[in-house]
Amino acid sequence: MNQKRNNLVPVWQPGVEQLTRSHMARFAARYCQLKPGDYAELLQWSLDDPARFWGAVWDYCEVSGDKGSLPWVVEANNLWEYQWFPDARLNYAENLLKPGDNNPALIFRSESLDRRVVTHDQLYAQVARCAHFLRHQGVEPGDCVAGFMPNCIETVIAMLAATSLGACWCSCSPDFGLDGVYDRFSQVRPKVIFSVDGYIWKGKPIPIHEKVEALAVQLKADGCLKALVEAPFIALERDAPAAAGAIPFSRAMENSAQKIVFEQVDFNHPLFVMFTSGTTGLPKCIIHRTGGVLLQLMKEHRLHCDIHDGDRVFFYTTCGWMMWNWLISALASNAALVLFDGSPFHPHPGVLWEIAEDEGVTFFGAGAKYLQAVEKAGVKVGEDYDISSLRTIASTGSPLVEESYDYVYQQISPNVHLASISGGTDLISCFVLGNPCLPVYRGEIQCAGLGLHVDVVGDDNVTLRQGKGELVCRNAFPCMPLGFGNDPDGSKYHAAYFDARPGLWSHSDFAEQRIHASYTSYVIHGRFDSTLNPGGVRIGTAEIYRQVEKLPLITESVVVGQNTGDGDVRVLLFVIMTEGEQLTEDIKTRLCKAIRTNTTPRHVPDFIIQVSDIPRTRNGKIAELAVRDVINGEEVKNTQALANPESLALFADLKELK
Repeated sequence: MNQKRNNLVPVWQPGVEQLTRSHMARFAARYCQLKPGDYAELLQWSLDDPARFWGAVWDYCEVSGDKGSLPWVVEANNLWEYQWFPDARLNYAENLLKPGDNNPALIFRSESLDRRVVTHDQLYAQVARCAHFLRHQGVEPGDCVAGFMPNCIETVIAMLAATSLGACWCSCSPDFGLDGVYDRFSQVRPKVIFSVDGYIWKGKPIPIHEKVEALAVQLKADGCLKALVEAPFIALERDAPAAAGAIPFSRAMENSAQKIVFEQVDFNHPLFVMFTSGTTGLPKCIIHRTGGVLLQLMKEHRLHCDIHDGDRVFFYTTCGWMMWNWLISALASNAALVLFDGSPFHPHPGVLWEIAEDEGVTFFGAGAKYLQAVEKAGVKVGEDYDISSLRTIASTGSPLVEESYDYVYQQISPNVHLASISGGTDLISCFVLGNPCLPVYRGEIQCAGLGLHVDVVGDDNVTLRQGKGELVCRNAFPCMPLGFGNDPDGSKYHAAYFDARPGLWSHSDFAEQRIHASYTSYVIHGRFDSTLNPGGVRIGTAEIYRQVEKLPLITESVVVGQNTGDGDVRVLLFVIMTEGEQLTEDIKTRLCKAIRTNTTPRHVPDFIIQVSDIPRTRNGKIAELAVRDVINGEEVKNTQALANPESLALFADLKELK
């Protein structure tokens, strides 16, 4: 059954602007003569005629390139064998660069709030020089170029230069350890790496040149790396690079190239390699296709996020998270991007909102945990900052709890469109996300993305109109990965998404559907592979987190199941208390009462334990599976994937809890 619902009244409704002038409204009227509120019909049209729909997206978004001839979709027996725009030719970078436009394209802000601006015209010119350099390093279509970089302007230039040549791009943020970045880059054998001398976190400069030197030595020994380019980041006045053997970024840009010769590639040409977190073994390389990524993200940015020419788009992300690729792709929608690298709470908890005010941000994105942390820090965004330009707030990374909807509408703005979105590295985009023409209800993700037959199913693969099951996709889609690296027969790729439920894409989110009059919304309850199963009843971790995070004395938590040895599991909840506080029996009792009252008795933890730290991936996500492995006496196969692997010791030796 659905949980008790006290959210029958929407917390936000679209106004005349969204219903008449949004991209979603214009698209619906132009291509199928529908009103924007008739979303179920619009979605069904996109599923019934995928060739016409994706062709319409290409035309509406004005994709630069040759769409080719019909048929634009060639169906097949297996979802992964569908062919998309088989005759198309295009270039990703060409669609993001706008020469002749002197409006801002990139605005970089740091912890110190220093500001750098690059116009569209300047960005094109700098990419032209960087592409010329890469071409002279022997970079060709199909080669890989890698970035070991923060979220800064030079990273965008390097990525666009590489992809303009038809090369494939991958990146890691500079806080990765040497083994972690080598585990990733060694699999793709980059010909050129772009790096920095260091990064800044909470006001402290952290040099990485020794790590970069060691990485370059290893990759040169592997016979792939031809050049290492270093951009200054923590010592902007340094003449020579900190890493031995590196080429200064300024020297790579010294040539006088003025024009980019964009390499036209086919729709399926590799564009990005994304890496899985690697907490269960060596990170997998997910290879994404040029046309699929571009078309899907232009659809999301324009139709679902309603990004218009000249909008200012911000998303708090690092270069090790897929949201960086998602963010940069908004250049294709003629937006200006606001980039930030550093701690989102330095020099004060409201720093990102200060930047949003300064830059007139219209679209603000961050992880759900960030919004919860800002609320706990007591930041009254709407009172302290002028964010009148803001139209949309997007949240992802973990389920957005209902209380965060209240915080947004009570403390940030009652007028903003709050779009909880969910997808992943697997598709560099979203399965379920926002819609400017639909109402927002507490705790609900508004809709499935156009062109995606998203469903929630039980063990028998039958649709669950009520209750919780696994989120799946029943149809093929153009941003489906080409496959995995080092997987010649496709067995790893098929095992990841298709083998468990033949004929479906299994996404491993634990979810439920909420049926409305003219559309279906979604609630994500956590990962399907980290759900708890006490007494054989499956429950989602997000349901417990929601109750725990209501208590101001607790800053963060992780809940996992521990095998009891008799086929059952017991639920263990670990909490980090606010500074100076201790977990008392009274607090435990309050927690258990809140969980029992607002969920079910099955959700109540068997043990609540205070810890000083919780393991998280380098993207900032809590590593539930790593904690589960440790408390069950299993080895965490790749601790290099964790930002704080030393925290695992806090969860060892818990078998004898009584």
